[in-house]
Amino acid sequence: MNFRFIIKLFLALFVLGLQKTLWAKEPKSLHYSNDVIVTGADQTQLYVNYLKGKRVAVLANPTTIIGNRHLVDSLLDLKINIVKVFGPEHGFRGNASNGARVKDEVDEQTGLKIVSLYGNKRKPSTKDLEDVDVFLFDIQDVGCRFYTYINVLRDVMESCAENNKELLILDRPNPNGYLVDGPILDMKLKSGIGQFPVPIAHGVTIAEFAQMINGEGWLPNKMKCKLKIVKVANYNHNMLYKLPVKPSPNLNTEQSILLYPSTCLFEGTSLNHGRGTDFAFTILGSPYLKGKYKFNYTPVSKKGMSESPLYMNEICYGMDLRNYDLQALINSKKINISWMIELYKATPNKAAFFDQKISKQIGNIDYLAGVYDFRKQIAAGVSEEKIRKSWEPGLSVYKEMRKKYLIYP
Repeated sequence: MNFRFIIKLFLALFVLGLQKTLWAKEPKSLHYSNDVIVTGADQTQLYVNYLKGKRVAVLANPTTIIGNRHLVDSLLDLKINIVKVFGPEHGFRGNASNGARVKDEVDEQTGLKIVSLYGNKRKPSTKDLEDVDVFLFDIQDVGCRFYTYINVLRDVMESCAENNKELLILDRPNPNGYLVDGPILDMKLKSGIGQFPVPIAHGVTIAEFAQMINGEGWLPNKMKCKLKIVKVANYNHNMLYKLPVKPSPNLNTEQSILLYPSTCLFEGTSLNHGRGTDFAFTILGSPYLKGKYKFNYTPVSKKGMSESPLYMNEICYGMDLRNYDLQALINSKKINISWMIELYKATPNKAAFFDQKISKQIGNIDYLAGVYDFRKQIAAGVSEEKIRKSWEPGLSVYKEMRKKYLIYP
């Protein structure tokens, strides 16, 4: 047999074997249901005629779309009288960084007045609603207590209730709708990243959450907001939905969105959680873990995402979760706290792990977790099983209460 042929055959078999090894390490593909799910906004036949002849205000951001076009632009073309737009965190067009105060402005594309609800005020004023007949709420949530859009929802509901305005919600799937887990917020820790006695992952859509706000009396003086809901068609909570638009600048991949309920807790630690990279919430590290982990990255300033990330321009060592098996996470129906336990153990200076004095970029872990015990449990080396047991009976009580407000199975 020709010697060169044998060498080529050997190399071909080697490459084929290497490819199979690499493919085996790739995360399992997820089955998304976008081909059957129809969002509330996309069902224009259910609400456009209702809006005609009315003065409409819209709470919107870049996720507020019909098809692949912004809902506001589409409704204007359909001759709907939109009198103003309200913008949440990151702004109406999504050009503001996380946590950055947003000013009132005029939208360059439409000439509409934009009232910021993430600047000098958190809810529409009576004056804001004087020329409004119906308030339209259409924004993509990701199903976590510390994601601020459910706070905006409550504030808008309060204003509508006070001023006798109807709130029309165009519902959207919760990409983490399968997940109900975490400690229930201790209301002594109520803050901008925790306003309701719900777990970290609440497992409801925006419309379901609105019904919960009304039903549980979470508006002042137990007021109720008049709701009109356009439901998502062909949806249930176990269906995975791939977001057509990133919900915020740092949640820019499906991996980040599905890991977010677990990895956002690292905002309350001395570890960088990917801010200052294109992989926020999917990589974790710090300079102090050199020698503990081989994986490394360097956070840099990123306009519109994170201008001053923790450990900017320093090499961070830690975990790379970009190829973590999401199907395993979904099957567990649990947030992952093992990463927090592991990285705390690996950190040389444990006293600094939750220390906010190190940097303004470090949040308060008590507010993020929603309870005082979590910080103490991690520091004391309490097992994951015992930590989870401490979330009961509150978590089970919430799951039962949640059933009253579900629109979808």
